Amino acid sequence: MNKDTGPYVCGLDAAMDVVGGKWKALILWALHHDGTLRFGQLKREVPGVSEKMLIQQLRELEADGIVHREVYREVPPRVEYSLTEMGEALNTALGPLGDWASRHMEQILAAKQRAVA
Repeated sequence: MNKDTGPYVCGLDAAMDVVGGKWKALILWALHHDGTLRFGQLKREVPGVSEKMLIQQLRELEADGIVHREVYREVPPRVEYSLTEMGEALNTALGPLGDWASRHMEQILAAKQRAVA
């Protein structure tokens, strides 16, 4: 472990720690695309995610400083999620990765199909 980078080997290692998993990038995209969202809205924007998993992923993104959680003390309580400045920067950094995947999606799918066969 390096004292400057902590437990990470390099910047990519740290980035993957923050966005790793199936749902975090989709949560980032939804918050970037749609802006501030309530939990139910966010769940609809990330199809297939369970409530438990969405809560867990949002808590991790909040702990990493990527997502801001605003609780409004009203009845019934209202909670809204938005990207922090660091979250917006991360989403911008992920753009080229998404572009790469879009350009190579057919090849990616074909390789996965060959691996299964």
